[in-house]
Amino acid sequence: MGQKSDPHPHKPADSDGHSHDHDHSHSHGPGHSHNHGKNANKQALKLSFFMIAAYMIVEAIGGFMTNSLALISDAGHMLSDATALGLSYLAMTFGERKASEFKTFGYKRFEVLAAFINGLTLIGISLYIFWEAFRRFFEPPEVMSSGMIMIAAIGLLVNIAAAYILMKGDTSENLNIRSAFLHVIGDLLGSVGAIIAALLIMFFGWDLADPIASVAVAILIIISAYRVTRDSIHILMEGAPSHINVDEVRMMLGSLPNVVEVHDLHVWAISSDIPSLSCHIVVNDMQNSHLVMKEAKKLLEDRFKIKHTTIQTDTRETACDIEEH
Repeated sequence: MGQKSDPHPHKPADSDGHSHDHDHSHSHGPGHSHNHGKNANKQALKLSFFMIAAYMIVEAIGGFMTNSLALISDAGHMLSDATALGLSYLAMTFGERKASEFKTFGYKRFEVLAAFINGLTLIGISLYIFWEAFRRFFEPPEVMSSGMIMIAAIGLLVNIAAAYILMKGDTSENLNIRSAFLHVIGDLLGSVGAIIAALLIMFFGWDLADPIASVAVAILIIISAYRVTRDSIHILMEGAPSHINVDEVRMMLGSLPNVVEVHDLHVWAISSDIPSLSCHIVVNDMQNSHLVMKEAKKLLEDRFKIKHTTIQTDTRETACDIEEH
């Protein structure tokens, strides 16, 4: 008789029973380096948060004193940065909480939710900059370029330091760290734009440089915001991770010895760096079930880096019985 179907294929089993085959190897061995990476990410977020928050206050005051939209908008972006970094730090702290009876995956998704909120915040900030710059194109105000360039230059150094700290974290795999990193990069570009605008005002008296610099930065910010928001929505909608080809997974599982077919295949991500898979594998003989399960797990981990798996094996007869019921 085939192994009994799980009515909730996305819900992991509590133990390696007959109905599922789970790999919890991510909590052993390599898990030590994974935890070390998590701690490095948390420390990077914490330090960056204090640096950005402290300078944001200085830049906001300086922006109003010099009447520079480029500085005010950059300070507004730094406020969203500080919020984003603080939120990301809380998300990683929450994400470490253990799974419970009601939250069977723990709080890993909180990181993705934080990235989603960060993306929306960036879109809101950039739209505000567009509106304010539009008004200034028709009535360019007088800007104190000397004070503006000094404040922007210090802001640039602060942002370079924060970006360097975050770069040492996991910006390629962890969506949450990447969204925080993009915030800081957008801010860094804001400081560069403000410096260029200040120089143009100082040497050529071109007051329009201030709103133009703001618009240029806002365009860069909104592109980054779109990407982070799109990626986080994809995970929240349980889309397949972009680096995993689902058709290739199905084909390679189907080509294993003793496998007749693969169906009900689902690939999704619990958080940006934890891909998961569930599927039914029809085998030619239930005596080969354990061997097929072992080979499937090895293939998924070695080829696709998927360690969190729920696999059910059936024969063609029992698979038909399940479909009929």
